Amino acid sequence: MSAATRAPEPGASSPTSVVPNRPHPFAKPADIGHHYVMTPQFKALLVHLFTATGAVFAMLAMLAAADQKWSLMFLWLVVAFFIDGFDGPLARHYHVKRFTPDFDGVVLDLIIDYLTYVFIPAFALFKSGLMDGWTGWVAIIVITFASAIWFCDMRQKTKDNSFLGFPGCWNMVVLVIFALEPNFWVSLALVTVLAVLMFLPLKFVHPVRTERWRGVTLPMALAWTFFAGWAAWVDFHPESWAHWGLILTSLYLMFAGIVQQIIPARRTQSTS
Repeated sequence: MSAATRAPEPGASSPTSVVPNRPHPFAKPADIGHHYVMTPQFKALLVHLFTATGAVFAMLAMLAAADQKWSLMFLWLVVAFFIDGFDGPLARHYHVKRFTPDFDGVVLDLIIDYLTYVFIPAFALFKSGLMDGWTGWVAIIVITFASAIWFCDMRQKTKDNSFLGFPGCWNMVVLVIFALEPNFWVSLALVTVLAVLMFLPLKFVHPVRTERWRGVTLPMALAWTFFAGWAAWVDFHPESWAHWGLILTSLYLMFAGIVQQIIPARRTQSTS
């Protein structure tokens, strides 16, 4: 920061070239009027605090799961999913790495993601009775173990900011299982296949960061969030239209990245 823009030392007179004094960041709004401006550091810190609220909703979801209130559990997980979708763009917009270097937003995000994407959904799948006996044990061991390995893999992102391998979105998978209630053999096969896909060189789109088809992918992700909340709100009623919305949006989010690998992107021809 140059001397012309640095705030004067306490007790020193303000030079004429210095920007007009800003009010203290904790001053009352009535005292500062329209001159109040939050510092970039404070804005970046607010983003971390926003991300950390996901841990609160994870706890609320876990408490609901412990009481086997599955619809309430998924409502809290949908809220956490919504927060996770917006904190990344906010973090990049407010440059949290630059202005809050003492806080690691990536670690914070991974902690909350493992709780809301993996641990709580696996617990719900096991305790709900949708996968009884040994199949339930296999499911929770495979989900938690494979996800722990994938979450620490430094190669989990591709050059276009997509995910390399299934990104451990078990919250989405388990919610669809709750909505459709397939045979436990189907659920076991689905869990096994997705666990294998976590470690194959197949691409899965990021709803926000994958630029290709983002005009479709982002609305699809928002629609999935809406249908998930709707399905949980009506207690997964079998006649709810939300189930069809979940199926369609889930299929797109699951296979869009693989289709992008099959169909190469058009290269823009440079004009001389």
